[in-house]
Amino acid sequence: MKLTTRRTTLATMAALGMLAAAPALAQSAYPNQPIKLVIPYPAGGATDTLGRLIAQKIQENWNNPVVVENRAGAGGTIGNNFVAKAAPDGHTVLLAITAIIQQPPLMQLPYDPVKDFQPITRVAISPSLLAVQPSDPAKDLKGFIAQVKANPGKYNFGSYGAGTSSHIQGELLNTQAGLDMVHVPYQGAAPLVAAMLGGQLPAAFIDSATARPHLKSFKVLAVTGPSRMPALPDVPTFAEQGLHSYEPLGWFGLLMPAGVPKPVLDKFAAEAARVLKLPDVRARIEGLGLFVGGETPEEFAKVMQSDAKVYANIIKETKITLK
Repeated sequence: MKLTTRRTTLATMAALGMLAAAPALAQSAYPNQPIKLVIPYPAGGATDTLGRLIAQKIQENWNNPVVVENRAGAGGTIGNNFVAKAAPDGHTVLLAITAIIQQPPLMQLPYDPVKDFQPITRVAISPSLLAVQPSDPAKDLKGFIAQVKANPGKYNFGSYGAGTSSHIQGELLNTQAGLDMVHVPYQGAAPLVAAMLGGQLPAAFIDSATARPHLKSFKVLAVTGPSRMPALPDVPTFAEQGLHSYEPLGWFGLLMPAGVPKPVLDKFAAEAARVLKLPDVRARIEGLGLFVGGETPEEFAKVMQSDAKVYANIIKETKITLK
């Protein structure tokens, strides 16, 4: 029989106390090195702009370096994979877009968007718009559809990457309107806008934040989402013009690798929520034509799961494949 002495009792109590204090210790010790915020798209686009804004505010408050690193290419999968494979210590964070949950039905990925990441929060929520050249004779979406049909094989549309929202939206238009526009993918929204400004594309699906500074340089025929954009009150939604499945909105969301200790995840999530409530941050995000996010990790996880199902159905309907 093992006798319990005062010494062993005290030792047991001390051990239990240390276990109870472990989460608090893990949280207080974080961060203990520079945080890397990975942007899986080139500099200059909306994702980059939002990432640098969030990084600056966190760095200022925590007095700890938050380094923004652009790892562009392959529709965002290069940067996504880098974070998925990073050490789960909370010092590597991803600012992803909706494409991360749209791509699984389209391609073989080196990571699982659900199992290999932990959601933190949505930073911003974004409509997309169908833009054409100012010289385009179409006055509305119906007119654009008519002229594409009248000129088979002569129209293409640009997107900010294969498997992204803009790619899916373009193929959805092809399917629903019976068009044959060829998809031209770019490595990010900034190069896509540059191509439109240079007259290299007749049409493009662009996120509202990247397009916002250039709205006077395009003719916008339709916007996604359940309602019109405040910056474009005269431009009807796709639904208003008789097309369906354009209601889902895009998003920019913060993720960490799976396995990050919950106290660390919660501390970063709380800081991100604080930043998104700052008046100047909210004004900047809304000024980009976006809606401010700020959900809890659990709420954001539900959004990701729901959106994944919606886009899987759209991809099946449009029969999109990536060659």
